[in-house]
Amino acid sequence: MHYSGAMSTLSDRLIISLDNALRTVTGAVHAGRPNPAGPPAEETLEPAERQLAGALMRVNHVGEVCAQALYQAQALTARTDELRRQMDVAAREECDHLGWTQQRLVELGDRPSWLNPLWYAGAFGIGLLAGRLGDRTSLGFVVETERQVEQHLAGHMDRLPAGDTRSRAIVAVMKEDEARHADNALAAGARDLPAPVKWLMRGAAKVMTTTAHRI
Repeated sequence: MHYSGAMSTLSDRLIISLDNALRTVTGAVHAGRPNPAGPPAEETLEPAERQLAGALMRVNHVGEVCAQALYQAQALTARTDELRRQMDVAAREECDHLGWTQQRLVELGDRPSWLNPLWYAGAFGIGLLAGRLGDRTSLGFVVETERQVEQHLAGHMDRLPAGDTRSRAIVAVMKEDEARHADNALAAGARDLPAPVKWLMRGAAKVMTTTAHRI
């Protein structure tokens, strides 16, 4: 998957965004960075542990599907090339997360969510709305989203089986990246979102994670 911070026209950005959408929902993604879990290795997880790890990593994979949609939509609506580049850099790192979680699902003998096209479409619409409200609001949306994801991943670190070192290694790096994305958005001038908006975002995230755990 390729991104460019110097896309010259809206049509260029739309084509790249469509390509990203198709690759994301079909699973045709490749991480640019090495998998933090290292090369595949023999595992000794019990069936119940493997099932739990698979459900949690499916939720994380859905989160990365949504992240691709959000960053693509916000890059499309960014007012400045500088903000567009920032969104593109974050999207590349989120693409790594997408590839890692997808690989881990395969290792666990599990599957992505059947609703990934729906998750992508919904997140893209939300990203467009956030971007249309202005760059500072768009950045504020990034901050709140990433802070919530960071908390969510911390919870998964507590829930993942102790012996699932591969999933835990992936989630740990994802958590670090999400925190940095939020910090970068703050430094770029993010506007703090109203409390009701944050509550609504938390509610939507709860519906998504609960559904993706099973479907």
